[in-house]
Order: sequence, then structure tokens, then C-alpha cells
Amino acid sequence: MAAPGFFSRFFGGKPRVDLWRRYERMRESVTGTMSQFYKVRDIGTGELRGLKIIDSEKTAPVEGRYRGLKKPCEGEIGSHIVGPNIAKTLEWGESTAGESYILMEFLPGTVLHTVMSARKAFAPPQRLDLVRQAATAIAAVHQAGFIHRDICPRNLMLCPDGRLVLFDFGLTVPDKPAFLQPGNRIGTPSYMAPEVVRRRHIDKRIDIFSFGVTAYEICTIDMPWPRAAGGKAALRHDSPPRDIREFWPEIPAALASAIMACIAAEPDHRPPSMEKFLERIAAVAI
Repeated sequence: MAAPGFFSRFFGGKPRVDLWRRYERMRESVTGTMSQFYKVRDIGTGELRGLKIIDSEKTAPVEGRYRGLKKPCEGEIGSHIVGPNIAKTLEWGESTAGESYILMEFLPGTVLHTVMSARKAFAPPQRLDLVRQAATAIAAVHQAGFIHRDICPRNLMLCPDGRLVLFDFGLTVPDKPAFLQPGNRIGTPSYMAPEVVRRRHIDKRIDIFSFGVTAYEICTIDMPWPRAAGGKAALRHDSPPRDIREFWPEIPAALASAIMACIAAEPDHRPPSMEKFLERIAAVAI
């Protein structure tokens, strides 16, 4: 069970919601690292929604690191991040069963990681389009004043209309020094920036690094570093990454250099923002 005061700290006086009187399960849950996700239908309106129920026992150790800092909960964070490439958070709160939940738009489609696991390369124009969409999503996170901390293909949904959408703000924190202290090795190992792995000072450039690895993978269906045991490729970034041109010789020069800059080991050598990255590739056409 969650510690006393856990829900009241996040949800204040908001009334609890009886989820299973309000929603019909359309699909059995998909279990994530710290939550369960359901496709549901609103019984009153008939609208399809995504319902995330958070496992408070698993999230408590993570949230406990910020005790006393008034960190917003995942639902509140998601509500502040908006954009065409961001999953919409509709509401959040506590259920009558004492569970923390987040209601969001239901996104038809396939997780990007699943698509790329089939090892079928995207057509070059789609590579460029997906890279731009991912960059736009991360720019929205940073513009809202947050750092995502887990940018990777597992947290990007590719919709049937070609839209790429960033979801899951479970590890997202405000872009403020109190939340960015050295020591927290958080994220997906193959996409972690060197400063995260080495438990050093971090800032929004950790998302730029993780984006760079993701963009490299979108363009090549491979990783910048050879995969080690357990697939922890990015943990080997004490050695130079393989040039993206090895896998895609015809890649436009501006796109290649911009992606390679994102995965620079030194944060100062990366683009300072996602907007600057997008400026670098603005004139690229395929």
C-alpha cells in the first residue's frame, strides 16, 4: 500500500472516482514497469479513452526522492505538456479503490519500438518525418518546463495516420535544480546519456542525447554503439559512436551531422535545445 498521505499530497480534495462504474474495459490491461494500461469506453458518452492505473508501491521509491519538493504528479505534469505530438492528458485523480489513475486520449497505433523490432527500414522520407515529429514532441516537453528523462522508442506511438506521439511522463520532472541532483540513474539503459550513467549533473540535454539515439535508430534500425549483453548499447559510450553514414550512406549531410551532434558524449557539444536541432534540419528534403 502507498504511504499515508500519498494520495492526499497529490490529489488534495478531489473526489474519488469509481472507475469501473464509469468505464467499460475494451481490452485487458497492458502491464508496464510501474502501471497498468487499459483501453476503455466511457459508459456515459461512448468515447474511447486510455486509462492508466499507477502501481503506487513501485512508484513510491521514485517519488520519495522528491519528498518535500512539492513535485507534481504524473497526471498534472501531462496536463501541462501539449502539442500535436503529445498524448493528451484529460484528467487524473484517485479511484474509490485507492488507486492513482490518469485518463488520456486513446491512441490507435503501434509502439515505435515494436515497429522497429521487425527490422524493416522506414522509407527515407518517413525517417526524416519521424525524426522531426519526435524532436517537436520533446521541444514541447521542454517548453512546458519539464525534462522527460525516458525518451526512447518504447514511449513513442506511431499512429495509422503517420503521427508520432510521445506518451508516459512517469519519470518526468520539473526543469529545476532541486529535481536534477546527481545520483539518480533513471531511464532506459540503451538511451541514457553519459552524465546519467556516471551520476553527474544533468539538465535537458539528457533528453537531447536520448532523442539522438532514437533518431539514429529510426534512420538506421540500428544503434550508435554495438549492442552489449542485455542490449545496453548506450552504456558503452566511452567509445565513439559509429557514424550514421555507415548504415545510411545517402543520408543528407545536415541531418547526419545534427543527429551525431545529439549523441556527443559531452553535453556542451550537443545542440543546446530541440529548437536548435530543428533549425539545423529545417532545409533538409528527401
